Amino acid sequence: MSNLSITSVDVNTFPEFDTHKRVLRIEDSASGLLAFISIHNTNRGPAIGGTRYWHYQKEEDALRDSLRLSRAMTYKCAIAEVSFGGAKGVILAPKDGEGDKDAILTAYAKALAELGEPFYTGEDVGLNEHDIQILEQHSNTIVGRPKVGGLPARWAALSVFYAMEGALAMQTGSASFEGKKIAIKGLGGVGIDLCALLEKTGAKLIGADIVPERIERALKNHPTIEIVDSAIIHTIESDIYSPCAMGNEFNKDTIPNLKTKIICGAANNQLTTQEDGQALFEAGILYVPDYVANAGGLISVADELHPLGYSQERVESDIKRIRNTVEKIIETSIRDSIPTGEVADALAEERFQKTYD
Repeated sequence: MSNLSITSVDVNTFPEFDTHKRVLRIEDSASGLLAFISIHNTNRGPAIGGTRYWHYQKEEDALRDSLRLSRAMTYKCAIAEVSFGGAKGVILAPKDGEGDKDAILTAYAKALAELGEPFYTGEDVGLNEHDIQILEQHSNTIVGRPKVGGLPARWAALSVFYAMEGALAMQTGSASFEGKKIAIKGLGGVGIDLCALLEKTGAKLIGADIVPERIERALKNHPTIEIVDSAIIHTIESDIYSPCAMGNEFNKDTIPNLKTKIICGAANNQLTTQEDGQALFEAGILYVPDYVANAGGLISVADELHPLGYSQERVESDIKRIRNTVEKIIETSIRDSIPTGEVADALAEERFQKTYD
């Protein structure tokens, strides 16, 4: 571990800073590891959150991503009512074809033991089942393990499905998907599992992805899906638009082009700014806050740490409650004439006892 360096980062000047507890820069010269771990809040319990493996143009971009994502995890933990606080790991991946990913992940896993407090982490963008197995060999704080609860994608898809039901019920008076047009951007793990859930309901599926193999898989598994270009899927008329790829989907440029009634997807950080939530509200588009809709993945991985051991039945029951949470958020939004995101934030902040010092 002599090549390992863990240093605290001063992030007070970044706009994404939100009373984060700790922000660490981790470097290992031998493996080429460079990563940030942001621990946002541990009022509800130990830190938990995925680790992202992504090629960033600048170090600062990765740092700011970790700040945003860790904050969102705290809110997600509170909304999902799990006894954990929010954190996020972000590994700066080398350019394609460069670097030894297994070596980088091994060094990262070993570094987790040196943090001075537990950080339970697992799969996020850029990591797969093999990668989780590598991490698991060198750390005892890895969750979303293939032999236990499995990767969180299918559980995130299930919570998005229940969140959609809640949004439909509140907007139309019926939770039925029959004949409804659902546009899904991103046909990776969550997106493809969501297609499978929706196909059984009689929904009309529209999909998009930038990876040809994912499109081929979607067409093979779901022959009735209509495939469109990722760049324009948000402009297609739909009953529900479901972003299941990367974040920053909605902003002053994209919102005016939306032709959907409901937004409910698994992507993190869907709104570029808080003002975008207000813009959606004013446009009459019902937005289900991302960290509410995609909380199923967290619920499953957190259950791996349950004192009585992992229970799929308990996980499914807890995820089903997401529909009720969504309905309550929408009900309050309508009653008080404020965006759903603000309602969800206030509920979460009450649960994790946010301080403003």
